[in-house]
Amino acid sequence: MTETFDRHFRRHQQVVEASLAALAPQAIAAADAIVQALRAGNMIIAFGNGGSSTQASHLAEELVGRYKKTRRPFPAISLSSDAGTVTCISNDFGYETLFERQIEAFARPGDVAVGLTTSGKSENVTRALRVAKVRGATTIALTGEAGLIGVDADHVLAVPSADSEHIQEVHLMLLHLWCAAVDDALGGD
Repeated sequence: MTETFDRHFRRHQQVVEASLAALAPQAIAAADAIVQALRAGNMIIAFGNGGSSTQASHLAEELVGRYKKTRRPFPAISLSSDAGTVTCISNDFGYETLFERQIEAFARPGDVAVGLTTSGKSENVTRALRVAKVRGATTIALTGEAGLIGVDADHVLAVPSADSEHIQEVHLMLLHLWCAAVDDALGGD
């Protein structure tokens, strides 16, 4: 077990170091887009599958609740949090349309759509990002080293790793960075 522990944490450190070198400009630009959208009264819409779904929910709860500072709540939603909606859309329209259909319902010009996909190719995430862009939302994709496949986003943060666990660990760090930026810029509003 000690060897497994050492291997995981050393690999985590390597991915974090590589991410620090590769992602800073995109991460800062995405943070600015989120801050500007919230300052203007727009919404953050987050979505992903599996562990990425829980991270989308985590981002939404930090913005609606609080991160470090007690401040006003900001409009944010995770598109996988409502079991009724998830099962209705998946059953009636197909799982590949799950987030796309909700983006059609919720996204407005000036909103920010944050899609998380470690593979970069989750069809329901890529379809939603495509529709969000058409609807005038700023699009942010959090992916692994493959980047975003089959669609473009305004900000693509491709964690330099193929290991889902390390990709998701860095995704969480990026989400926390964005929440800190919101607190710093808008915490007194």
